[in-house]
Amino acid sequence: MAAPRPRGAWSSSSAPPLPACFLPLLLLLASFSAAPTAAAARPSSTPKKPAAAFPAAVAPLHLQALKRHQRASSSIRAGGELFVAAAADGTANGTAAKKPFTVHYFAQELDHFTFTPNASMVFRQKYLLNDTFWRRPSAGDGDGAGPLFVYTGNEGDIEWFATNTGFMFDIAPKFGALLVFIEHRFYGESKPFGNDSYKSAETLGYLTSTQALADFAILIRSLKKNLSAEAAPVVVFGGSYGGMLASWFRLKYPHVTIGAVASSAPILQFDYITPWSSFYDGVSQDFKSESLNCFSVIKGTWDVLDERGSTDKGLLDLSKLFRACKTVKYAYSIRNWLWTAFSYTAMVDYPTPANFLENLPAYPVKEMCKIIDGFPTGADILEKAFAAASLYYNYTGDQTCNKIEDGDDPHGLDGWQWQACTEMIMPMTVSNESMFPPSSFSYDERSDECFQSWGVRPRPHWITTEYGGYKIDKVLKRFGSNIIFSNGMRDPWSRGGVLKNISSSIIALVTEKVICHGDQVLII
Repeated sequence: MAAPRPRGAWSSSSAPPLPACFLPLLLLLASFSAAPTAAAARPSSTPKKPAAAFPAAVAPLHLQALKRHQRASSSIRAGGELFVAAAADGTANGTAAKKPFTVHYFAQELDHFTFTPNASMVFRQKYLLNDTFWRRPSAGDGDGAGPLFVYTGNEGDIEWFATNTGFMFDIAPKFGALLVFIEHRFYGESKPFGNDSYKSAETLGYLTSTQALADFAILIRSLKKNLSAEAAPVVVFGGSYGGMLASWFRLKYPHVTIGAVASSAPILQFDYITPWSSFYDGVSQDFKSESLNCFSVIKGTWDVLDERGSTDKGLLDLSKLFRACKTVKYAYSIRNWLWTAFSYTAMVDYPTPANFLENLPAYPVKEMCKIIDGFPTGADILEKAFAAASLYYNYTGDQTCNKIEDGDDPHGLDGWQWQACTEMIMPMTVSNESMFPPSSFSYDERSDECFQSWGVRPRPHWITTEYGGYKIDKVLKRFGSNIIFSNGMRDPWSRGGVLKNISSSIIALVTEKVICHGDQVLII
């Protein structure tokens, strides 16, 4: 799934104005954000720069620089105690510019729902804090504390998301908020079984959305207690899968959070709620809206690729054309390589240069189509496709070859394959109108594939049983409140999101020319 995008370049002298569409959030926090008392407003003992959302010297980090590294911390203690904060320097020796957060670890229980012998096993869960703008509680009674804005971590390294999420930093000064970014279990450094976490279903069985939500609830409560801020309100934020978690967290733990901002959250992409072809129809429409020729070239690529890759010589020629680091064994590998480039570019079609998934220019879909349209008449269709995909994989021009087969996982997303084979069953097909080859979906086939890969079979209807989805307008209107669903219609995931207001406090913000959870990163 997709995730937040890099923030805008707001000056350090002025925070951006909040758009009127975020009035619901202002109203939600109004009763908790009265002017602080003198005691509550006094500065902390640590001097802080009255800076912009990000310190001026810190730019979003290139993803390749986000290497996971071990930091010194105190020994783990029972009872959910906090770990000692680790250094937050850009490098281990502290020579690089500091990141806009400090790194901490929490002693999290493995299993919140059983009392088996392994249930009380404890692992290190990583979380990040930024208290630059936090209105600290009054001495003694703990009143007057500013709210906690908590990011519910996605399927990846939490630093990856925090350094690419600007909206929370932009609004923190207005509310005197403490920013908290919690890493999702089994991702980044928060792996209960270390390097063996993905070893088998025996370990991966603890990777579920319900366990993750419980992690968030327990960590938030413990953090508030340790900060003497138990009366402080909590608002959760998230984008994509993290947005789904944010909305579900509000529904499951209303006593922990007063509201949620769920951006690009396809909570209706399950069962038969949303047409199964919607995602790839959305990707195709993004390209088609830029150039009909571009759309047609991509659509015509697949048959040519299959034909040329049907022989050993053809595979050798294709390997040279696509500058593969090694001769590819299957034409299908190149097909996946191209498919990924076009799909992910649509998901990160940001209006500013970005390096969230890959280093890309502003409006990369438009730029891809310019490349395709710039070829002379009669040019090789696969040369066009390769040149366009190279914008995604090698925009900076520093890659000498492409790892088309046996590629690495620079963003730590491996765990999602397990989740997509257990509870996150989002049926997807490709229609004849799409620029991708038509394909179907079968629950039985998916079950067999997952059993072959992991030795488990999916529970395809568990998400709608656990969190709902059918007739969501009527159901949430009866018992839900204080959720903002935000979607940009150029985001292919938006078609599985909530696009209409449900009640006066469950609000859908829809923007025509914004992509996947753009509000979490950049106020446009």
